Formats: sequence, structure tokens, C-alpha cells
Amino acid sequence: MVWEVPVSVVLPLYVLVAVVGIALVLKLTKDRTRKISNLRFYVQILAVIVIFMGLLIGPFDQPLWAPLGVSPRDRLIGSNFLGNQLPDGITFPVLACYYPNGRTVTCPVWQLQAYIFPFWNYPRGYEVIYSTTGLEKIGIVIGSLIVAALVFGRSYCGWLCPFGLFQDMLTRLRKTTKIKHRTFSDDTNKKLGQSRYIIIATFLIISVIFGSYYIFGTEIVPGTITGGPYGTETGIVSFINEPYCLVCPMRPLCTLVEIGTGSMNYNYVVQIIYGPLGIIGGYISSINLIILAIVIILALMYRRFWCRICPVGALTGLFSTFTPFKQIALTKLEKDQQKCTKCGICKRACPTQATNMYTKKGGDVTDSKCILCARCVELCPYDDALKIKFAGKTIATSKN
Repeated sequence: MVWEVPVSVVLPLYVLVAVVGIALVLKLTKDRTRKISNLRFYVQILAVIVIFMGLLIGPFDQPLWAPLGVSPRDRLIGSNFLGNQLPDGITFPVLACYYPNGRTVTCPVWQLQAYIFPFWNYPRGYEVIYSTTGLEKIGIVIGSLIVAALVFGRSYCGWLCPFGLFQDMLTRLRKTTKIKHRTFSDDTNKKLGQSRYIIIATFLIISVIFGSYYIFGTEIVPGTITGGPYGTETGIVSFINEPYCLVCPMRPLCTLVEIGTGSMNYNYVVQIIYGPLGIIGGYISSINLIILAIVIILALMYRRFWCRICPVGALTGLFSTFTPFKQIALTKLEKDQQKCTKCGICKRACPTQATNMYTKKGGDVTDSKCILCARCVELCPYDDALKIKFAGKTIATSKN
């Protein structure tokens, strides 16, 4: 039996630790070139705890999910607020995997796929009841993404995303071993940035093809007519529901972490099913593990490699750094051209090799590749040459 700590105890304690910790980081970091970075690293850790808060606050040992382990399926934020309109919970633009238990928010890529296929107009999802159509659900997800992106831009990627924290830990590991990082050419990095939109478009098109019977009345791929109590128990549907999730590196990482902490049952998770995409367990596929291994190697070589091709980051960047969204976005990186000497420190410091802050003459230099980590602001040696602004107010500025 797992000891369950009441929410009324955990949340105030968490807030207290967060506030005290932030104050200590700012007070004890004497090196100005590390103050924002240390603060960001601490906030990332706090964010991971929030995103998977269900692992701490229960309720545990629910009979419905007994095979999975002691932790709950989720502690979803937003489901009560949205009611039956979106019972899968609020959309949050970070990689917070739907499949492992213990989540509090939902990955937008999972929602976009699932609401196209298999739950376009199917009334039941995974232990939830939908009262809205697929089009309405997708509208809610995209609307939530637009609002989130307009308010904070890609700072979600730099400050809150669990997979971003994982990559930053790999960077720290590389630095500890004194291995020098590599950089892509500007042309290659640009193509990687463009590939994000190809990736998200490809998987959404695949979902539309799978869901064609319910969307257009014609079954393009045989075996995609849903059935069973969940609508996912027949034909190809039983193996491929949300295609991107079968290749996403965050899915096996979340699962492995939760197995390692004793929150999920290893024996249940690794049950083997041979499907059209190789070995597919209850929560991990062979392709997932291969891609995670490749991403780990590349992230050790190239800072924040996954962020350069991440479809979630692509969606957030699309709704915050491109016209007309760019003009009304609240969180921006701005440059004072008169104070810039083209020293190039900002360009070299950027973990995703964004270049706008170096190449643009001035004003709003927020790039779709920029994760608003403020590393360029932190290292810029000229007073007020670079600033992070929110709603017109400066929240971080470069110092000599």
C-alpha cells in the first residue's frame, strides 16, 4: 500500500520550496554569466514536478489502472474547467506524454492526432466521454495553442519542457567530460528548422488518411474502421492510433523514468506485441527506443538537437514568431542596434543556433528557433543591447 500525501499538504510545500529555491539561486549565484541559466535550470526541475505531479499526490492504487502500477493515470488540469468538451485536459505546448501515468497536462500533438483518428466523432476515448465533434475538439486545441504561444512564445521550450531539461542535462554531462560541442552549418540548421513543419504535417496527414472513413465516408486504408468499447480494438487501429507517438522519444523516456521510480509496473509495460511497426509494447515500441537512443547521441553532440526538429516547438513558433502572430505576441527578444558591436557572442551562445539576434538590425529579433532561454542576453557584454520583454516590460537585459 502506497502512502498517499494529501494535495493540501503537497501543494503549499511545493510553492514554499519553489519560492525559497528561486530566491537562493538568485542570491547565491555570483557569476553573472550563469545567474539566468541556473535560475532556468531550477525552474525546469520545478516544472517537471508540476507536469508529473500525479506521481506525488495520487490517488494511488486505482483498480481501473491496477496493471500499470501504483501511480494514477493522470491528475489532469483543465478537465473540470472544460467539462465534457475536452476531458483529456488542457493543451500545454511541451512534450508531456499522454501514455505514461502521472501526467497533469496533455501534449498537443497527441490531441491533434487522436481527435482526427480514431476519435473524430467517436463518443468514447480512453476512459473518457466526448460530447463534441472532432472538429470542435481540434478547434479547442489550436485555440489553446495560439493563446499560449501569443502569451509566452517558445519560452515553454526553454523553461518548462521536460524533454528540454533532459537535453540540458546531457549538455551538462558533455561539459563535465570536457567534450566540445559541434555546430551545424547555418544552411543545415535552417533545413532542420523547416523539417519540423514537414514532420507535423506528415503525421497529421497520416491521421487524416487513417480517419478518412469517418471524415469523408471513404476508407482509404483497410482496417481503419474503429470498433470495440474504446473504438481502437479492430484492424490496424489496434496497433497504430496516433502515429507520431510511435516514434516520439519522449514516450519511452517518460515510461522508463516512471518504471525506474517504481511508479509503473515493468512487467505490464514490456508486454510484447508484434505489429506493423516492429515490437510494440503496451507503452514502448522498438522504434521509440531506437529514436530515443539516436536523439541522445545527437543531443550530446549538438546542443538542444531535438528542439530544432520538434513538432511541438514548431507549432508554438508558428503561432508566435510568424505574421500576424508575431505582431501581437507578448514575449519577445529585442535588440538595440546602436549598442550592438557584432561581436557574435550571442550567436555562439545560442543552444539552437538561432541567428536573428545577430543578423537583424534591431527591434524584435525573436526567431522561430529561439527558445527564449535568455542565454544570449546573459552573455551579451553590452548594457541593454539585448532584452527579454513581456507585454512591453523588460524582464531580463544584458549587462556589461
